[in-house]
Amino acid sequence: MAADTLAVMALVPGTQSPTRKVPAHIARPEYVGKPAPTPYTGPEVQTAETVEKMRIAGRIAARAMAEAAKLIAPGVTTDALDAVAHEYMCDHGAYPSDLGYRGFPKSICTSINEVICHGIPDSTVLQDGDIVNIDATAYIHGVHGDLNATYLCGDVDEESRLLVERTRESLDRAIRAVKPGRQINVIGRVIESYAKRFDYGVVRDFTGHGINTSFHSGLIVPHYDSDRATQVIKPGMTFTIEPMLTLGTYDYEIWPDGWTVVTKDRRRTAQFEHTLVVTADGAEILTLP
Repeated sequence: MAADTLAVMALVPGTQSPTRKVPAHIARPEYVGKPAPTPYTGPEVQTAETVEKMRIAGRIAARAMAEAAKLIAPGVTTDALDAVAHEYMCDHGAYPSDLGYRGFPKSICTSINEVICHGIPDSTVLQDGDIVNIDATAYIHGVHGDLNATYLCGDVDEESRLLVERTRESLDRAIRAVKPGRQINVIGRVIESYAKRFDYGVVRDFTGHGINTSFHSGLIVPHYDSDRATQVIKPGMTFTIEPMLTLGTYDYEIWPDGWTVVTKDRRRTAQFEHTLVVTADGAEILTLP
């Protein structure tokens, strides 16, 4: 399918199902029921105990995402993906961190084709040739584990398939670049230099972030080379890297729902994410299944 054909197949919002319930015995993050979370004031370097809890949260999130991804096929709704991930997290004692975060109405994000991030699961039906990102975060034992991946639905065109493959590679390269003593901006430098080989756009206004007992701690991890991201990486820091690459512009618009971010030119975009802890000589991925 030609790129100019892809550009005109713009998505429209579907119908949302009722809010899914979380069993009463599962602990909620402090922001549930509030317009915004309490600002995080703790350290970016975490204790070994907190990191171990984050491994548990990350594993649950990764497995929930994997279970939802098994359903990806033409004719399946994004709401069905949300239902599977929600059930998996709840069945394993975790709260879906997205649900109720600043009023977000669903348990995962599902971002199709031109949606950069924060797509809301609804009655939208996946089509043959779509690419779809699932972003899942689990909260358990007082901490969060956050990851996402972009999947192919049916017979996907070569341009989109390569975008997905290269976005995954950009994340892998960025993870390998994490070393104590380097500045945070090494992450974006590696991602942007790789993306430029293929003339991809690199999204700027949505970034990786610190994560621990807080969903978003305030630490910002840009995916482009930023002279402002000079914080020194230290062992024990926990944060996400989540590059978002586009076939065209990285400029964006937000739907009236206040969440769904789409490329301004409606060309396709892909994203991958892991939660990491910095080790003595690199980084460990905490969101492996």
